[in-house]
Order: sequence, then C-alpha cells, then structure tokens
Amino acid sequence: MPTMNPVRFKYMQAIIIFMMLQVVVSAQDHIMCIQTEREALLQFKAALLDPYGMLSSWTTSDCCQWQGIRCTNLTAHVLMLDLHGGEFNYMSGEIHKSLMELQQLKYLNLSWNSFQGRGIPEFLGSLTNLRYLDLEYCRFGGKIPTQFGSLSHLKYLNLALNSLEGSIPRQLGNLSQLQHLDLSANHFEGNIPSQIGNLSQLLHLDLSYNSFEGSIPSQLGNLSNLQKLYLGGGALKIDDGDHRLSNLISLTHLSVLQMPNLNTSHSFLQMIAKLPKLRELSLSECSLPDQFILPLRPSKFNFSSSLSVLDLSFNSLTSSMILQWLSNVTSNLVELDLSYNLLEGSTSNHFGRVMNSLEHLDLSYNIFKADDFKSFANICTLHSLYMPANHLTEDLPSILHNLSSGCVKHSLQDLDLSDNQITGSLPDLSVFSSLKSLFLDQNQLRGKIPEGIRLPFHLESLSIQSNSLEGGIPKSFGNSCALRSLDMSGNNLNKELSVIIHQLSGCARFSLQELNIGGNQINGASLLRWKMQRDTFNLEVRRHLSQLDLETERELRKASRA
Repeated sequence: MPTMNPVRFKYMQAIIIFMMLQVVVSAQDHIMCIQTEREALLQFKAALLDPYGMLSSWTTSDCCQWQGIRCTNLTAHVLMLDLHGGEFNYMSGEIHKSLMELQQLKYLNLSWNSFQGRGIPEFLGSLTNLRYLDLEYCRFGGKIPTQFGSLSHLKYLNLALNSLEGSIPRQLGNLSQLQHLDLSANHFEGNIPSQIGNLSQLLHLDLSYNSFEGSIPSQLGNLSNLQKLYLGGGALKIDDGDHRLSNLISLTHLSVLQMPNLNTSHSFLQMIAKLPKLRELSLSECSLPDQFILPLRPSKFNFSSSLSVLDLSFNSLTSSMILQWLSNVTSNLVELDLSYNLLEGSTSNHFGRVMNSLEHLDLSYNIFKADDFKSFANICTLHSLYMPANHLTEDLPSILHNLSSGCVKHSLQDLDLSDNQITGSLPDLSVFSSLKSLFLDQNQLRGKIPEGIRLPFHLESLSIQSNSLEGGIPKSFGNSCALRSLDMSGNNLNKELSVIIHQLSGCARFSLQELNIGGNQINGASLLRWKMQRDTFNLEVRRHLSQLDLETERELRKASRA
C-alpha cells in the first residue's frame, strides 16, 4: 500500500480536529438554560401583568431562547434581562424576589414599565454581579435602597422619572466603578451627599429636577473624568467663591437650571470659563440679568473654540448687546437659545457676519421688531429661526424681503413668525429655496392670497391659521409636491369646498397628510360632482390624508350622501 504524504496527513488531521471543535462549539451554542433559573423567571413572570404579550415566548423549555433573555454560552447562566417597555408596550405588577436566583446577572433593564406606588425592591442590591441597572420611568415611589451600595461592579444606574423621595443614600458613594448616574426628575430632597465626589470613574451625572437644598458639594470637583453634569431645581445653591468645579477639566456638557442664587454669583461664569472642553452650556431659568454676562471680558473664556450649544432661555436679559458679546466670545456656536427673555433693540451686523457656524437660533418670546434682526440675513449656515411672540408689526412682504436679502435665503429650513402682529398678505415664498416649514399663525394677515404665488420646492409644512385671509387656496399650493401639512383654519376663506379641493388636486394630493381648513366660511354642498370622478382628489383625500379636520370631514360625508 502506498504511504500517505506526511504533509497531507497533517493537513487531514488538522481538518478533523477543526471539525471536532466545531461540534463542541455547536454543542455549547445550544446548551440549555439552568432549570432553577428557568423556574425563577417563571415565578417572576407570574407576578406580572402582561397585557401586550411581552413575555409570550416564555413557554418553551429553553429559557435562553426567550425574548429579552441572554445567557452565557459556556454555563447557560442568565446574563441579561432586557424587558424595557414603552408608551404602548409595558408590563405592571411587582418584581418578584425570585430574581435573586439569577446571581450571574450583569444587565437588568425594566425601564418604562409600571410598578405604580411600589418601592424599588431591596433584594436587587444582592445581585452583586450587575454592571447595568435601568429602572427609568417605572413609577416607583419610596426611597433608594441603601443595599444598592453593595453593587460594587455597577457601571450604569438610571432611576430617572420616578417618584422617589427622601435623600440620596451616602452608600452610593461606594460604587467605585460607576460611570453613569441619572437620578433626575424625582422628589429627592435634602443635601446632595458629599460621597458622590468619591465616584472617580463617573462620566455622566444628572441630578436635575429634584427638590435638593443647600449648596452644591465642593467634592463634585473631584470628578476629573466627568463629561456631563446636569444640576438644578428646588433650592439648590452655588457658593460664591467656590472654584472647585473648575477642576472638571473633562466636562463637555453643563446644565444648571432653576438656580435661585446664580444671578448673584460673581465668580460662576469665570469659573466655568476655565473649562477647556465645554461644548454645551445651559443656564436656563436662573433669572440672569444683563449685568451677569456683559461686564465679563470675552478673552477670559477658555471654551470659546469648543462651545457649540448655548441655552440662556427663561432669564431676565434685556439688551440685544448680548448677541454682540456672544459673537466676541465665540463664532463656533451651532445652537443658540435666548427664548423667553425681554430682549429688544437692533442686533449688530457683526453678529451676522461672524456667526459662520450657527444653524439654530431661538428668539421666541422677546420684544424684537422686524428691523432688529436684519443681520440674520447674512448667516449663511442658519437652518432654523424661531421668533414667535415678539413685537413684529411690519407687513410680511417687507419682513421676508429683508430676510431674503442675504445668503440665509438658501440655507433656512424652518421659520416661525407666529403670534406676532404681522400685517399684509402672503407673498411669493419661492426665494427661500431650502424652506421646509413656515409658521405664520395668529398674526393679522388679511386679503386674498395671490393666485400666482409660489411656494418653496421643499416646503413640507405651512401653517397660517388664525388670521383674516379671504377667498380660496391658490392652485400653486396643489402643485407643491412636498407639502405634507397645510393648516389654514380660523380665517375667512369663503370659496366652496369643491373649488378648494380642485385647487389642491395637483401633485400635493399624493403628499398631503394633514389638512385643516375648519373655522372658515367654506360651503361644501356642491362637492357632489366629485363623487362621479373616481380618479380625482376626493378619492385621494381618503387614501392619503392621515389627519383631516372635523369640518372638512363633515363636508365630505355630506357630499358623499347627496
């Protein structure tokens, strides 16, 4: 017999070994779950109400194949239990103590379920292998169990949006591996424990929207790895002269809300000005006056090159000089929110020239006039401009002409001028080539909309409700192929519904999903003839509109019965 080539033999041998390993791995992949853990999960299921069938797969013999369960391939222990709910998909009942059997569990997510009025089970603190625990919006009451201080491997803890009360247990300071802690939107009170400053690995800390009192503990300045910090609500204060927060050199996001004494702190802005990586800063609802900001020299701010989002909404700012001050601090802002202040006065041309990264500008609920924002026409990157509830009294053609005099006419996508006293009628809008939404509600527009008016090619939403416009809807509206929502309710339109439907029977009949023309003087009795034309907009209304105002629907039904 011929002998096998040694090289070929070794090659065949390697193939056989590889195939044997594949069999072993395959067997491990299909290892069945541990019976005691399966029974524990079934007890857990029995204590829950499951109206949406989230646990409907929990019937087979292998619990590792059940929805929301992940097991290790080596030992079949349950490692993950992810049963997060949603607005229309959730469970209720109680969390059964049988979960204590899952001692290898590393990931537990029960967020957005409803455990109304119950406390967080203390036994969860015995699951000492947990790395991830998410109980957000579970409607828990009571206090945080002190046993959570034993979860020494925990990296992520989210208890936000519950009704938890009392103080934060100091034992949470033992969680030396914790990177993410969210306790926002509860009813916590008392002082923030200084032990939070022991969490040296923390990257994300959210304590906002609670009822804390006292001063922000200086120990938070020890969190040198912290990237995101959200504080505020209640009677929380900042000690003037405490510069420890300037040690947070890794901070990229800082939000301080509803801080009652912030407007008297002379050092706070100077302190955060030393944060070199800060990208997003919110100082909303702090009653800040002009004197809090304007006297500071822009050259003192280290974050001038990094800051991209600034929110100073709901304060007491009055001078438009704040815009020039900001343009001297940084030209890299992408989002600026100055809504709900008392700002008035002309804005400098310098602001429009240098803000060459600004995409979203919110000046809602201030006292600006139309001539005050001419410089915005030169912000070539601006996508959204929100100016509802200001003192705009000029006629709409003039306002839009000034705004379209610069490069913003090519970049603007969303424009809100609602709730002002703007006069005139609707002009041609096609010059705003990128515009997707336009809101002109609750102004003093009157007269007929010119028949030749053109809408921007990309316009998706147009709202002109609660004005005094007359006549009908121009046929050009029906030729707007991107139009998805049209609201002209609360005007004096008096054309018959059949005429209006005909005007909208262009390509808009394929795109339009929301139509509101209620609260006008529209007569729909002659819609009868549209029944006879099965390929007209009458059918397209039924086929494409997902939302129809009640008056239009009533007219359509009346005509269909005629």
